[in-house]
Amino acid sequence: MSEDSSTLYAKLLGETASISWQELQPFFARGALLRVASEFDLIEAAQAVAQDDREKVAAWLAAGHLAKLEAEEAQDWFGRDPSLWAVVVAPWVLVQERADKPSLH
Repeated sequence: MSEDSSTLYAKLLGETASISWQELQPFFARGALLRVASEFDLIEAAQAVAQDDREKVAAWLAAGHLAKLEAEEAQDWFGRDPSLWAVVVAPWVLVQERADKPSLH
């Protein structure tokens, strides 16, 4: 990773935050949400989008690691209100459902 690339990664990491589905609904309505698969690196995906790395983004879209949020998923998130993380890479908001950590007790 180059210095510029690692600087961008750190910047995006610092801009990533937990967010509720309620707060994301206006972005979904505008068609501006990209879902990142839960097993995939949210920041790596945001970095590729920010750097306009079309080859990498196209491969991830084809593999299903990255996709526009579909209405069925939006309805599911509305009903379940899962733990979500998001980062803005204008004009997109990349969002990822975080798996719940198992309880230790």
